[in-house]
Amino acid sequence: MLKDATAIVGIAESPFAKKLEASECQLASEVIIAALEDAGIQPAEVDGMASYTMENTSEVDIAKNIGAGDMSFFAQVGYGGGAGPGVVGLLAMAVATGQCEVGVAWRSRKRGSGGRPWAGAQQASASGCWTRPFGLLRPADEIAMLTRRYMHQYGATREHLCNVATSVRKHANNNPKAIMYSRKMSRDDYMNARWISEPLCLFDNCLETDGALACVVVSAERAKDCPHPAVYIHSVAQGLPPQHQTMTNYWNDDPLRGPAWACADALYRNSDIQPKDVKVAQLYDAFSPLIILSLEGYGFCERGEGADFTNDGGIELGGRLPVNTSGGGLSEAYVHGFNLINEGVRQMRGTSCNQVEDADSCLVTAGEGVPTSAVILRR
Repeated sequence: MLKDATAIVGIAESPFAKKLEASECQLASEVIIAALEDAGIQPAEVDGMASYTMENTSEVDIAKNIGAGDMSFFAQVGYGGGAGPGVVGLLAMAVATGQCEVGVAWRSRKRGSGGRPWAGAQQASASGCWTRPFGLLRPADEIAMLTRRYMHQYGATREHLCNVATSVRKHANNNPKAIMYSRKMSRDDYMNARWISEPLCLFDNCLETDGALACVVVSAERAKDCPHPAVYIHSVAQGLPPQHQTMTNYWNDDPLRGPAWACADALYRNSDIQPKDVKVAQLYDAFSPLIILSLEGYGFCERGEGADFTNDGGIELGGRLPVNTSGGGLSEAYVHGFNLINEGVRQMRGTSCNQVEDADSCLVTAGEGVPTSAVILRR
């Protein structure tokens, strides 16, 4: 049984910036070693690895660089921002079934100083031939279409998107590691920002960031001997609904019932912790409306109520459900959502810059709009 059988015992991250000098491989190696130090575990004990398929650093290079021992498990999860909790889940299953004893997961990315992945020919898929001629060139354009559909169907407005953007910015303003730590944002700042893809303005889009993060997974038994309190992996799941088309959901019967709904069904089915029990959440936020969609998909409110859930500080510290307490992808850093995992661990350790009082469980999600994953962490 996977439930609480494994734990995250070490985390680390590099500085976040628009441009870092180190290579992605160097950044990855450094944060993995730092996460192992945080866990009190030697690199030679690492025998399992999990990463994103879009990761440019290979297991061979990382194993050599950190001085790992014999590797008995290595795997990857696809779909970019959908992979974060999924890689943690792979390690949890591998450790729980004896495939490895010490697993590391990481994400290293130089998005701030590198190219845009959607700019190349790889994006000209079979479906792309029907959309690219009409201007749907980027993820922002595709999510803008879903957002417009949601606004039309449920009466949401830019005020609700502003609620999301300003809430996570407030959290970042308390986090010295956040790129937006010293940059406050008013509602007027949001409303006057330039368009990226209507109805999404500049502040509805994630940051372009260089950085790397890592975590260490071991058995619950071994976690008792590590320096920090164990953060148990209580439940983990992935989700892909029928007839899904990445980002746009064009072929679904209901385009607004995305991968989060399928993932949530599996996640809660194997969990003692249900939405009413979750005290804090880290919801993937490459774009601000994804938080609204995820609030509904993961059961914190009914369909069409996600926008109003953000009113009156609903997702801020002290609100109904504090969300993205480090600032998330919109205001801390965008490293394909891995910073949400590390912040979930900090909340369970009680060391977050925006600590939620009495938080004993945390939901961490990957991207809504792509084949996705989620994990429930608990103390």
